[in-house]
Amino acid sequence: MKYVLMFADRPEVSSAVPPERQQEVYNAIYGWFQENAAVIADMGVQLQPASTATTVRSGGDGTDPVVVDGPFLETKEQIGGFSVIEVPDLDAALAVARTWPGLAIDGVSVEVRPMVE
Repeated sequence: MKYVLMFADRPEVSSAVPPERQQEVYNAIYGWFQENAAVIADMGVQLQPASTATTVRSGGDGTDPVVVDGPFLETKEQIGGFSVIEVPDLDAALAVARTWPGLAIDGVSVEVRPMVE
């Protein structure tokens, strides 16, 4: 079954991490993709910051959709990237997610969500 791993962080926390530590984690992330290549169904995607987002949302009541600057979700966390993995079940997906090197930084999380197939 395919699952999407959505890598999230809290920008105010992540931006306080020293650049040397961030580079260590990025290096570990590159290694993580290599180590988990057998279950990764895509190359993974890193997103630009949420401040670059544009959202198209329902205009409501049958009116035309509305385009607004910024992310749709109002949350303290932002999705920094995502990857698709193919594993037998949720337990296996969670086992992969638990090894995400970014979790070494406070405020980082990985949301695991099954894909509709």
